[in-house]
Amino acid sequence: MGKLTKNQKAAAEKLEVGKEYSLEEASSLVKDITKSKFDASVDLDVRLGVDPRKADQMVRGVVALPHGTGKEVRVLVLCTPDKEAEAKEAGADHVGLDEFITKIEGGWTDIDVIITMPTVMAKVGKLGRVLGPRGLMPNPKSGTVTMDVAKAVKEVKSGKIDFKVDKFGIIHASVGKVSFSPEQIKENAAELINTINKLKPSSAKGTYFKSINMSSTMSAGITIDKGSIVGL
Repeated sequence: MGKLTKNQKAAAEKLEVGKEYSLEEASSLVKDITKSKFDASVDLDVRLGVDPRKADQMVRGVVALPHGTGKEVRVLVLCTPDKEAEAKEAGADHVGLDEFITKIEGGWTDIDVIITMPTVMAKVGKLGRVLGPRGLMPNPKSGTVTMDVAKAVKEVKSGKIDFKVDKFGIIHASVGKVSFSPEQIKENAAELINTINKLKPSSAKGTYFKSINMSSTMSAGITIDKGSIVGL
């Protein structure tokens, strides 16, 4: 194992092995132990007591973070010509249909979110092989297939994210940046956790929240005391 750097040693000294921290403590501590030269993302890893292989235990949803994610979200709107103006006015980075479908078929995926309309899903659906593995396929459940494309663009740009439990029963999501205040990080994290709590499948037995960990892009994980979160 390589030697720890001076910053890594300093960060390690601030974390007590085996200790669980309150959400408020973790939101402050994650800033203290991050020494990256860039504005690192703050992430939550939430391990759930569900079996994602069972359709009735799949946990997926959307949440509007009170303080946004802190990063610029590149949005592509695939729509009919009559919707292009409102999509652009709402802040979409790319707007169109056939020309972008052709670009995506050629391998272009330089976007973060795709929003489209039910009336053009027949065309968009054939892109599943390219978009599916990258998590870019529009979905009515996440609000990215809608006739109100302007509203969807504004929500995504202001901090609305979608999340989905992976095959290991874990939800990974970004809840801000290290440059955020501890209060902003805490409120964003609490909003995500409470949203996940509301989505608990009725068929899930035993402990729903197995563990919750907070970390930044370049930091160690901080275990959060579930008892410190109201409503859990």
